[in-house]
Amino acid sequence: MIDPVILVHGGAWAIPDEACTDHRRGVERAAAAGWAALAKGASALDAVEDAVAVLEDDETFDAGRGSFLNRDGKVQLDSLIMCGDSLKAGGVGCVEHLRNPVRAARLVLEKSPHCYFVAEGAERFAEEHGMSLIENEELVLPREVERWQNAAEQRYLSLPAEFAGDPEPPMNSHDTVGAVALDCHGNIAGATSTGGTLNKAPGRVGDSSLIGCGCYADNETAAASTTGWGEPMMKLVLAKWAADRVTADVGPREVAPAAIHYLKRRLNGHGGIILLDRRGRIGIAHNTPRMAWAMQSQIARESGLSCPAW
Repeated sequence: MIDPVILVHGGAWAIPDEACTDHRRGVERAAAAGWAALAKGASALDAVEDAVAVLEDDETFDAGRGSFLNRDGKVQLDSLIMCGDSLKAGGVGCVEHLRNPVRAARLVLEKSPHCYFVAEGAERFAEEHGMSLIENEELVLPREVERWQNAAEQRYLSLPAEFAGDPEPPMNSHDTVGAVALDCHGNIAGATSTGGTLNKAPGRVGDSSLIGCGCYADNETAAASTTGWGEPMMKLVLAKWAADRVTADVGPREVAPAAIHYLKRRLNGHGGIILLDRRGRIGIAHNTPRMAWAMQSQIARESGLSCPAW
């Protein structure tokens, strides 16, 4: 009998001390939701969808309600979900009227011959398949309006070119969330969701919802979800780079830090990654001050290793 595993992250960045408790609680709740699905025999896809939806509903994170605002003062959301068995994937980008973009991504995976929808087309597809559209204002928090106004006053631009020459790129805006899971049938899956970076240009899509960049899953290798500075991860196709290096002899534990080292060495990028293969081996790495994560499995529960760490 295969021991299911759920591993989630809530972003890799300079999480301040006063926010640590909320981040810990958030990833714990997400892991519990994913584990509840797995414990009932649900698929890895179900588990990562449920876990990420919990994080999207948690105002602590930059996904769903509470996300950073773009230059127009709106929330624009991206998400991807992928199945390691069939390699089917579904993604949505630049959606403004969906509370849980990961659930829309799941619909794309299951109900469409296509892999990706954006903006109004993504919202129309989701609505046609039973999801309710909401006003963008329902996703906006006063906290984020204040943060956005301060950014505008400081003429802060969330553009990679602004940071390309910095020895230490900004680490204050990466609460992207994600999950990877292994189910009792031996299949793996991954999902990632984000509101993007603060004051981003309208229409900007980062790594999170792009296949192989912010998320990837293949039963023959591993499932991966990344978080951090998106543009370098996109250029390196980092999630697939990491998954492809997982073999019988080289597990996620070794590959995860290698991926983050590659990100830093090649493009001075920063962020984090979680990895999981069909043997239940996990890898967690980041080069930011902190990354919120949590996991659940029967072995972890029995050994007390299911608590999140930094």
